[in-house]
Amino acid sequence: DDVRSAVARVRSELPADLRDPIVNKMDMAAQPVLAFTIFSPKLDPEALSWFVDNDVSRKLLSVRGVGAVTRVGGVTREIRVALDPQKLQALGTTATDISRQLRLVQMETAGGRTDVGGGEQPVRTLATVKSAAELSQLQLALSDGRRIRLDQVATVSDTVAEPRSAALLNGVPVVGFEVARSRGASEVEVGAAVQAALAELRVARPDVEITESFNFVKPVEEEYDGSLHLLYEGAALAVLVVWLFLRDWRATFVSAVALPMSAIPAFIGMYLLGFSVNVVTLLALSLVIGILVDDAIVEVENIVRHLRMGKSPYEAAMEAADEIGLAVIATTFTLIAVFLPTAFMSGIAGKFFKQFGWTASLAVFASLVVARVLTPMMSAYIMRPPRDAYKEPYWMATYLRWATWCLKHRLVTSLAAGAFFIGSLMLIPLLPTGFVPPDDNSQTQVYIELPPGSTLAQSKASAEQARALVMKVANVKSVYTTIGGGSAGSDPFAPQGAAEARKATLTIQLTERGARPRKQVVENQLRAALAELPGVRSKVGLGGSGEKYVLVLTGDDPQALQSTAFAVEKDLRSIRGLGSVASSASLIRTEIAVRPDFARAADLGVSSTAIGDTLRIATVGDYDIALPKLNLSQRQVPIVVKLDPAARQDLDLLSRLSVPGARGPVMLQQVATLEISGGPAVIDRYDRARNINFEIELSGMPLGDIKQAVQQLPSVKSLPAGVKVTEVGDAEVMGELFASFGLAMLTGVLCIYIVLVLLFKSFLHPATILAALPLSLGGAFVGLLIAQKSFSMPSLIGLIMLMGIATKNSILLVEYAIMARRGIRITDGRPGAAAGPPQGGSAPLGGSEPHEVGERGGWLVPPMSRWDALLDACHKRARPIIMTTIAMGAGMLPIAIGLGAADSSFRSPMAVAVIGGLVTSTFLSLLVIPVVFTLVDDVQQWASRKLGQWLGHKA
Repeated sequence: DDVRSAVARVRSELPADLRDPIVNKMDMAAQPVLAFTIFSPKLDPEALSWFVDNDVSRKLLSVRGVGAVTRVGGVTREIRVALDPQKLQALGTTATDISRQLRLVQMETAGGRTDVGGGEQPVRTLATVKSAAELSQLQLALSDGRRIRLDQVATVSDTVAEPRSAALLNGVPVVGFEVARSRGASEVEVGAAVQAALAELRVARPDVEITESFNFVKPVEEEYDGSLHLLYEGAALAVLVVWLFLRDWRATFVSAVALPMSAIPAFIGMYLLGFSVNVVTLLALSLVIGILVDDAIVEVENIVRHLRMGKSPYEAAMEAADEIGLAVIATTFTLIAVFLPTAFMSGIAGKFFKQFGWTASLAVFASLVVARVLTPMMSAYIMRPPRDAYKEPYWMATYLRWATWCLKHRLVTSLAAGAFFIGSLMLIPLLPTGFVPPDDNSQTQVYIELPPGSTLAQSKASAEQARALVMKVANVKSVYTTIGGGSAGSDPFAPQGAAEARKATLTIQLTERGARPRKQVVENQLRAALAELPGVRSKVGLGGSGEKYVLVLTGDDPQALQSTAFAVEKDLRSIRGLGSVASSASLIRTEIAVRPDFARAADLGVSSTAIGDTLRIATVGDYDIALPKLNLSQRQVPIVVKLDPAARQDLDLLSRLSVPGARGPVMLQQVATLEISGGPAVIDRYDRARNINFEIELSGMPLGDIKQAVQQLPSVKSLPAGVKVTEVGDAEVMGELFASFGLAMLTGVLCIYIVLVLLFKSFLHPATILAALPLSLGGAFVGLLIAQKSFSMPSLIGLIMLMGIATKNSILLVEYAIMARRGIRITDGRPGAAAGPPQGGSAPLGGSEPHEVGERGGWLVPPMSRWDALLDACHKRARPIIMTTIAMGAGMLPIAIGLGAADSSFRSPMAVAVIGGLVTSTFLSLLVIPVVFTLVDDVQQWASRKLGQWLGHKA
């Protein structure tokens, strides 16, 4: 609205007869989601076009959620008034006079009121004819008072407008139409309703063949169904991990209940926030599915351990829940502290992360409530003491030996951890970078562009040559060609303008995923095939994220800008591995320049406006809004006044056209000269400066690599004064993403630290927990390198999740070590950490099971030394850490390997980063975090001694 207001303020400075500027909002929802073609051997093109305009449009626009139905190709009925220039000259009139008089005569107006017969009647003036024959007999008044019959100067016919677009399906002429949804409507629901409506049309009109040519709804449905399947598969695998570790169906059932009970409140929260169940929110749930069961696993595992100590289920549930309570609360709030800041990221990426961050945070918080309320209650009444004697896991003794060795060799362990972190950072330059990985859907497009001035027939011939070449490529099923129109599947962020007959789009359906190589391989084959097409520019791909790099040169000097663009384009073509390089430079079109002789025109009373209007009306007719209409029962047919199309081919004939003057019509050649000239086909501006843009097809190469190669080009590094380079599109958004992500990560770490300080009442021990974060990076980067995934938005989402999971494992260790050093006292039959170390020192335990005290108020876990507390924490917390890690990894596994029919291009890098980071962070955390704990504790004790000495000295 602000843009429209700004344009309206300067409208008065523009020519009065200029059509109002068009301001369009870049709206993804306005893009067509479905495209179809219609063919019938029994209907001619005009009847088939009217069938789309009338029957199909009315049927589909009545469907809830359909915003627009646009015809592509076909013809439009019109009443053509073909003027004869010689007769116009002989009768002393002009094309402008005929068009204006016809518009004044052929019209219906309403106005006035009568009171005949005691009642009121409106007055309506009916000055219209009903057919072309009647129109030809119409009498028109001329400006000098004479009148003529229309057929004296023109031939009137009921025909079709000159075609400016065409549609073909596999080379057969058809009429196409595209369906766009309304704002806020669901693509899936709209797609299903449209298919149902068209099925009814097929039954009602069996003589018409309706074929789907493009379907953007199908990938969305696949993503939706795939996310649901992955949600189910991840949940099943996570529950299976619980059973494999505990081998108790009751404990497994209690853990499994946490999944739906955590997801349901998340859906309620999404509804209250106005979120829909879409690909983003389902992706968030499928990625946190392992986390949702983590809290329950920790609770249940601790309850099982207390049951093995001989307690009743009720006592075990209550005491275990209280013992583990602080750790569960801390881990959950650290996860929320990681996810929630991402919901406030800026830019285009922030629009994606908003729903993702809130959905993940809601689900994780719900899992906390379930773990603290429902899980202990169910355990108290469902679980039973184990019958079999407890056996330590076979790996526990080995792990405790490693942990003991690390604690004895703290310097070596710390140096090894530091080297691992430095090595992780050194992997970053090796990772390919990008914004979003290219998809692998079974649809792609080829755009071809002929030189300015090319006709529709020439474009159609080139498009057919391109189709023939495309059909020879393996894995191509069908080709839907649109010329001079159609936008289904096109890039919504591309500059939009009037459709041009010199441009064509080939929408290609590929064989199903799994029966072909990746789409990028097929697109490279298409590029190679189209190299044989002469005289055209071609681009391959849907133009979405991850498919192209856009470079913009801006400057105020057109000559410097043009010469620089030529040099940059030459250098761009030297980069190996790129697809096509399309430039908006050198698009010069031939035009007819009309140059008035102002002195002669002033003498004869001829204005420049009169010259322009005469030529416009004579060659193409008046503006659509100004055309008179032939009113029929169901539609209005435009009446177009212009010269016969053949007259446009004769420049001498145009120069002899009559233009209105103050003392009568004057021949155009008396007041102006007509010559063939050249001018830019389009003038683009970016930030109010002239620009030339380059669209560079990535052809499967990482965006970051292309960006770096472009920045090193000699022509880019040595730009002339006044010319600068601007990155738009994916490169610009990628920069915003990394900046926003860095801020979100920093905010997340700060929030984690604040939460831990509040929970542990210490400023130093939270640093022990945060030490797990750098240990997780190496595994994530190695996983991305091995899987050949780029460092992009989905992998960044994986790193965000990894931050929360890594700190979660550390919290379980550190929290128990702190409690064990203080001792866990039974108060009123329930455990609680002692306020501080008891008098008399600590009782060494050496990692054995804690001695249970029978009387109330005794020690459940006696106070321990730092060494024993750490080893006991490793002993008690290793199994829940391993269980939650494997459950999380199992939940991610289907996403990482791309199971299901949906395209896994976006989701797979997330899961790979998480699984890789889990492996290293879990293994290293169990060994390194105890060492960091001792180092931080030493610092704390040293600081306390120094502070005490200083305070004593002051006293």
